[in-house]
Amino acid sequence: MTQRTLVILKPDAVRRGLIGEIIGRIERKAGWTIPAMELRTLDQETLEAHYGEHKGKPFYEPLMGFMASGPVVVLVVEGERAIEGLRTLAGPTDPIAATPGSIRGDFGTIVRENLIHASDSEESAERELKLFFPALV
Repeated sequence: MTQRTLVILKPDAVRRGLIGEIIGRIERKAGWTIPAMELRTLDQETLEAHYGEHKGKPFYEPLMGFMASGPVVVLVVEGERAIEGLRTLAGPTDPIAATPGSIRGDFGTIVRENLIHASDSEESAERELKLFFPALV
């Protein structure tokens, strides 16, 4: 089933010069395309809309600060089972638990700064794509 999903290369991925490596892994996946991509700095309003479900949790404020700490790359990935596939390619949030070959397994250092966001469901992907790329939805 062809799907669209949102991917965010977080400030640590941008700072560490991993944009090309991560995008290359996405592009090498047969059948996946990137119909939209943009480098941007996320404002408070966008961050609150994106992470609002986590408000009040202990990691919310540090996450908001981290995500506002520098530019990110937001992209749309489209292809067969892209949502599940991107989550697998990213690996678990904890880089120690992430398997080698996954983005976090190969490049992750700490849980809070974990390089990449990928939508976790079709519902999340739809909501997130409307927020970041409204003209495509």
